Amino acid sequence: MEMGFAHLTVLLEETISLLQVRQGGLYVDGTLGGGGHTRALLEASQPDGRVVAIDQDRMALDYAREWGKPYAHRLQLVKGNFRHLPQLLGYIGIERVDGVICDLGVSSPQLDEGERGFSYQHDAVLDMRMDEMANFTAKDLLNTWDQVDLTRVFRDYGEEKWSARVAERVVQARQRKPLATTGELVDVIKAAIPAAARRTGPHPARRIFQALRIAVNDELGALRDLLEAVPSCLNAGGRVAVITFHSLEDRMVKKAFQYEAKECVCPPHTPKCVCGHKAQLNVITRRPVQAGEEELDANPRARSAKLRVAEKL
Repeated sequence: MEMGFAHLTVLLEETISLLQVRQGGLYVDGTLGGGGHTRALLEASQPDGRVVAIDQDRMALDYAREWGKPYAHRLQLVKGNFRHLPQLLGYIGIERVDGVICDLGVSSPQLDEGERGFSYQHDAVLDMRMDEMANFTAKDLLNTWDQVDLTRVFRDYGEEKWSARVAERVVQARQRKPLATTGELVDVIKAAIPAAARRTGPHPARRIFQALRIAVNDELGALRDLLEAVPSCLNAGGRVAVITFHSLEDRMVKKAFQYEAKECVCPPHTPKCVCGHKAQLNVITRRPVQAGEEELDANPRARSAKLRVAEKL
């Protein structure tokens, strides 16, 4: 099973260091995945530190039950979405913790497991659900959303230059026959993007598949909910570390941390503070931490990773 969920964890040392993990602390890994950050938390907080590891992917939880046996008394696995962090902690009798990690990247096994539909390199059903119990799939989105919304998703979440053309071709294709597989979608994308544009840069489907994954799983909505909730889940001096892989995500984290670090959020020219806002966080990373050359050589997927950390006041 170890080989079945091989995954290189990004910015591991930097995250654990900036989180200031201590012996006996209580920590949350909101994105268990292959377990890299969870294991590091368990090691850094030993002998009696505890870790709550959350994931909506059954495969990640099943894998953790195997490798986590030596840590069974210190590791608690929870199925769920980190957007519901206060509720998930409440279910297991925890109000506040000493640190939270969320790595927003899709784990390598999810990308590489063909039948999940995350990869444009395998022909499979258009699925892309992180939580396999969820009802909404990429197939549903592609065959029901109108051309305007498809264009917006491809442009905003995928930063795809040819978003309008791809959306138009998707609508044309589904009028003939509903799109059902990743292979069919790749063919539509290739037909929409001019040949000259396909000759350079990454695979022409990469940005579209990223956009669909974000939309299907409401990843930006989940991140917004997490950022709003996490200050209330931290003990004083506790830290939150978020690793993003997309400019929209990074911008959301940056703005949320900055907002919660302000004593007043009234408009600039308001003569007297009337907002009642109180600062809850201190921003630790003024600029995002990124992978060094050594890590990039070992794991090219780390190139777009950005780590931001804040501390509860």
